Amino acid sequence: MLMAHPAVLQDLIAQYEALTLLGAEESTSQARQRLADISYTLCVATGTKDVDMALIAARHRLSGARPEDDSLLRAEIPAPSASAPVPVH
Repeated sequence: MLMAHPAVLQDLIAQYEALTLLGAEESTSQARQRLADISYTLCVATGTKDVDMALIAARHRLSGARPEDDSLLRAEIPAPSASAPVPVH
């Protein structure tokens, strides 16, 4: 299965949340259609059939979403060896 880029998922989540906060379900037909389109795209991007599951899956795939996810950590910097001089500032 193709995986959506985290930036795309984050954007879709933000659009979905904005539309639901604005009450798109009870709004104009254009707003309802946009919410339906975003919901469908979230489902396709996450391989799910339900928008609630799509939101969970999308959030799970975002960087830092899992405790074992180390994608936000910098590469380890080796400690100076005992024979190397330590810079003093």
